Amino acid sequence: MPPHASEATRLLCAGTYVDETYRRTVIDELYLHEERIVAPSFGFDAARVLAHALRAQRMELGWAVAILLLWIVSLPVTDGLSLTFLVPVTLMAIATRVRGTDPRPAGYRIFLSGVLRLYAWLAAFFNLSMVLSVLTLSNELFQPSFFWKLVLFPWLLSNDDLQPVDGWLALTAPVLGALAAALQRIQVSRALTGELSRPRFSDAAADPAERTAEGSRLDRLRERIRAEQHAPLVMYRADRPFCGAGTPYDTWSLSVELRPRSKEHPHDPDPVPLDNRTVLERIVPLLEALRVPAARTAHGASLVRDRLRQLEIDECVFLPVDGLLRRKHAPYGPERFEEHKARAVEEGGEARRHFLRVRVGGWGEELVTTVLVRVHTQGGMLVLEVAPHVLRTVRPLFRDADRQTHDFLHTSPIGKAGWALSQVSRSVGRSAVSVWWGLGLGWRLWTGAYGRALPDGPAVSVRELASDDEAAVFQEMDHRRYLNTIQHRVANGVRKALHEAGWRTDEFEQKIINVSNGGVLIETAGAVGVGDHNIVSNEVPRTGSGGADSDNG
Repeated sequence: MPPHASEATRLLCAGTYVDETYRRTVIDELYLHEERIVAPSFGFDAARVLAHALRAQRMELGWAVAILLLWIVSLPVTDGLSLTFLVPVTLMAIATRVRGTDPRPAGYRIFLSGVLRLYAWLAAFFNLSMVLSVLTLSNELFQPSFFWKLVLFPWLLSNDDLQPVDGWLALTAPVLGALAAALQRIQVSRALTGELSRPRFSDAAADPAERTAEGSRLDRLRERIRAEQHAPLVMYRADRPFCGAGTPYDTWSLSVELRPRSKEHPHDPDPVPLDNRTVLERIVPLLEALRVPAARTAHGASLVRDRLRQLEIDECVFLPVDGLLRRKHAPYGPERFEEHKARAVEEGGEARRHFLRVRVGGWGEELVTTVLVRVHTQGGMLVLEVAPHVLRTVRPLFRDADRQTHDFLHTSPIGKAGWALSQVSRSVGRSAVSVWWGLGLGWRLWTGAYGRALPDGPAVSVRELASDDEAAVFQEMDHRRYLNTIQHRVANGVRKALHEAGWRTDEFEQKIINVSNGGVLIETAGAVGVGDHNIVSNEVPRTGSGGADSDNG
């Protein structure tokens, strides 16, 4: 499945509609800071996520302006009475913040929270009396006493001429606010059940978010993002070279001395020099063999359905972005990349580094396992570096967007009305924040001159921001299986290269690599164990296979 149509892309696009913080971060990173090269996009299309983030922001900003105008107009029309509807829920929200999330908050927090809640209930009682006065057209109920005015609503002290018509108009304001909130939710729901639904998402040409005018900022950035995000050349910042790959997982390295193998026969050839390319040429075929299923039917069809069949293997070169004058000048062309690859593969490298990149995308590209392998030979030593990374599945909020939308659309009219009324005061605060952020974005676009700034590497990955902190049990089992299988083949390939070149392999076979969260054992280059409690025999059989006690560091 192409990245722009993957399930991960669909969920990230949906996330821009349900999480305003994520949406604003996507816009800030990919749209505002156009001097930043996009992070590698494993199994998804960052350009399509940006298009939906901008579309969701336009929808949010339009409704925010409408809601704020509604309440601004209602204030003079109702002599300020409509403001009373915002007070109770606002106070309740403040009380919740004051108390905090600690199950045992401090005493002063409990006291202040209680005072605010009491004040909110009194304000709600006053509003109820106002509604009753509107319904009965009774001025006696409608006119609050001096005590109520002084304690609850000081702004009413200067207005003793409130009439029932003010109550009717004030009652209309929250109804219209609830209607606006409901219509906004329905519009978002139509997007989630329409172009972002599973059946229709693969048709990118019919996606309204993809329709932009030629020459626009989005059109220009989208082309640049799609040229960078899947390129084998990775322009990086020094503080985050693997940005976009996910969480580092049991990174390990190994160095062994190249010692000639003792000759068993006089005609055995002397050891040949071993370079990095030779080692990689032994590793790649073993990794490619993982795509071949072991079991087949009588007609030759595969009986195995495993994500390793879609294993992706490529070579990539990491280059620092420092020194680049323009983002468009990054050497992404095939000829320039081949030049960098040819020079970097045999370099020990400090800034420019060559890696063999192995990737497995599971669970609709939601669970991405990437192993970066680097080999270097210098001064009679062989150095092997393995950097596994895992992109975990998308956050539950994004994955539940379909379910939440379905539940809302199938709720009874009374349920929809109740939900809309509960959003009245909250929508005002959200609208104010949205308008303020939109104005700030426009100001920064106008004054920031990001397009003329020196190029920079990616500060964040929009995919990593959307990843869950934990993985389900089956997903954890899957990515561990992928990692163990790939590391086994990498180790076996290095051992094979050493053996065929006439070098001893016993030291390599007995090495235990200390890693941050456990140990990796390479025993006869035929097994890779990952964990915190590996138990390994330290006896070395005469056949040449080796082992050692595990060291967890």
